[in-house]
Amino acid sequence: MNPQAFLGQLFDLSTRHVLLTGASSGLGRHFARTLTRAGARVALCARSTDKLEALAAEIRAEGGRCEVYALDVRNRDDIRACVAAAEAVAPIDVLVNNAGIAIPKAPQKLTDEQWDTVYETNLRGPWVLAQEVIKHRLADGRGASIINIASVLGIRAIGHLAPYSAAKAGLINLGRDLCVDLATTGIRVNALAPGYFTTEMNDEWLQTPAGDRLRNRIPAKRFGDPSELDGALIYLASDASRYMNGNLITVDGGHTASL
Repeated sequence: MNPQAFLGQLFDLSTRHVLLTGASSGLGRHFARTLTRAGARVALCARSTDKLEALAAEIRAEGGRCEVYALDVRNRDDIRACVAAAEAVAPIDVLVNNAGIAIPKAPQKLTDEQWDTVYETNLRGPWVLAQEVIKHRLADGRGASIINIASVLGIRAIGHLAPYSAAKAGLINLGRDLCVDLATTGIRVNALAPGYFTTEMNDEWLQTPAGDRLRNRIPAKRFGDPSELDGALIYLASDASRYMNGNLITVDGGHTASL
């Protein structure tokens, strides 16, 4: 077989329908471009539909396939309506739980409302989304890949991010537990833990003295480019990872290995 044909078949996403949360900015926006360029049809989900519509126009101009859905991952009714709407277009083959938020704060100053905001966005929302997709896929027996975007801070801590670190650690273990229950059904649940990557959301801070100190603690001595997550994302979304379940891929330039 031609090597390109073999690899193309192994990592083919042309038949995949992906639901992606947090698609309007940061890594989510990059993931949307990556997945559609790899051939997937992507349900773009975020609270800000203006940004999503602009992204969708760019994707369609390149020949990509996508739809736009307003979604607040803290709202259970929103989640169920969004999944139902996406399912009406095509069964969801891949769920990418990417939406996330962090509120850096000393623990004694963190309010109940701030804790709930971080927890509901980073852990409860992904759980409800996963549960809704699981229900559909158990009903039709199609199988699915659920990809939880975790963080190196779910593995190691740096302080002032208690709810974020706790939620990301919970997200990693959520996948492990779901794997135990669902491995025989064709539904896979894995986590992808990025280290520090430059996006429009954090670029300014990463260029500060504090950012410089952080960069120097990374063995690669640089922050990641979002494109360096593409291979891991496509791997988890495709049949190339069909026997991988309940696991974690860390992409961090060696950061967690050095902590």
